[in-house]
Amino acid sequence: MEPIAVNALTKDYGHGRGVFDVSFSVCTGEVFGFLGPNGAGKSTTIRHLMGFSKPDSGKTQLFGLDTFENYDKFMDQVGYLPGEIALPAGLTGWQFLDMMRKLRRTDCEANMRKLIERFDLDPSGETKRMSLGVKRKLAVVAAFMHDPAVLILDEPTSGLDIVMQERFVDFIREEKKRGKTILLSSHIFSEIDATCDRIAIIKDGKIVSDFIADDLRHKANKNYDLTFADPAAFQKFLQNYRDCPRFKIVDSCADRLQMLVNVDDAQINALIRALRESDIRELHHRKETLEDYFMQYYKEERHFGGVI
Repeated sequence: MEPIAVNALTKDYGHGRGVFDVSFSVCTGEVFGFLGPNGAGKSTTIRHLMGFSKPDSGKTQLFGLDTFENYDKFMDQVGYLPGEIALPAGLTGWQFLDMMRKLRRTDCEANMRKLIERFDLDPSGETKRMSLGVKRKLAVVAAFMHDPAVLILDEPTSGLDIVMQERFVDFIREEKKRGKTILLSSHIFSEIDATCDRIAIIKDGKIVSDFIADDLRHKANKNYDLTFADPAAFQKFLQNYRDCPRFKIVDSCADRLQMLVNVDDAQINALIRALRESDIRELHHRKETLEDYFMQYYKEERHFGGVI
């Protein structure tokens, strides 16, 4: 039984808004990345997973329990970091953390203080007057201080500076080594790529890809940029290998004498033989990044959360 399971979740808010037939699960000790821009359906899915909203159809489960019906039964085992931080007014940071400790009915002061030191947090100020970065650090401490088995993190580094973002990524890696089960929702490629074992891409409320992160990092299918010495060499290669069954000319530009060629590792020798017979000036391996792969599904988007 997976600690986190979403099965055919649908919540239709009308006009194409919501999530539609979303399914995934997260195994014990796994970090699962939920990647998509704002409005794609990440937070809607997480709110249902936390039991805050009832699905139109489908199921969301934590530890095998339906979350909407049983949210009170697993909260002490879950650390939740919401995408938008709304802290109660009239409290200091210390008072907020003390309130969270009492709600969870656990003695976690030692771990709380370690996290406060690690994330350089000063909880003495009033929550109302805290900056976004301080509020985010306070929420991080509250989510992790009781050492939960499952962590559900929605845009966890939003509002943190670069130093704290890197510190948070290192912390997630450590929690992963300790066997924590983590759902990390984000639009930041670097933190997803640095921490996740599996990744799902969500677009318009639907999961369009679900893959093992290492499969992308070490995929056998490669792209190479070729630059030819002169127009004659360019045209000769294009004519001889336009319909080659062993590798594919994906794109070409006669003005720049450049081509993009795609080949599987099993057929790399065929490409090498073809290159030996050609007058090539430059050859570069174009490594496909997570961002490259993601943009195959978001080609029409010019900007993505300020990252692209």
